[in-house]
Amino acid sequence: MLKEIAPRLERVALVANPKTSPYAYFLRAAEAVAPSLAIKMVPSPVATAGDIERTINSFAGAPNGGLLLPADATIVVHRDLIIALAARYKLPAVYAFHFMVAAGGLMSYGIDQAETFRLAASYVDRILRGDKPADLPVQAPTKFETTVNLRTAKALDIPIPPGLLVAADEVIE
Repeated sequence: MLKEIAPRLERVALVANPKTSPYAYFLRAAEAVAPSLAIKMVPSPVATAGDIERTINSFAGAPNGGLLLPADATIVVHRDLIIALAARYKLPAVYAFHFMVAAGGLMSYGIDQAETFRLAASYVDRILRGDKPADLPVQAPTKFETTVNLRTAKALDIPIPPGLLVAADEVIE
């Protein structure tokens, strides 16, 4: 998705905290896809606001870069800083959560939070009614959503392809 909105993209920084996210999993998945998109993944583990600032400042020094920000508590806590740095350096960024796009991020692709909470509620209900947690099936998210912020795209001077706009679940203008 990032390559679709920034075709000249050559490098992508995977920014997250290995202590608060499955960072190694995210990195392996991204590195598996990167060669087919002619992208170099740049592992960028962070833990504090200072780490985030140093990492993005350093990464932004070379052209044709973008940010990939998976689901991670550290990223959520420091979202305003990350969104501001992405804007300052005109870095296209894809976030895991819709609310980060509503706060000024460029775009998100992630699980539908409402569906996840609904599924969790049904599990709690079943457990409270006597089902054993070990007997419940493991379920993975099945619904994903894409959100695009056109105001941010304009500020970054990134044209959003019409096909992506049509496919997006929400477009913020």
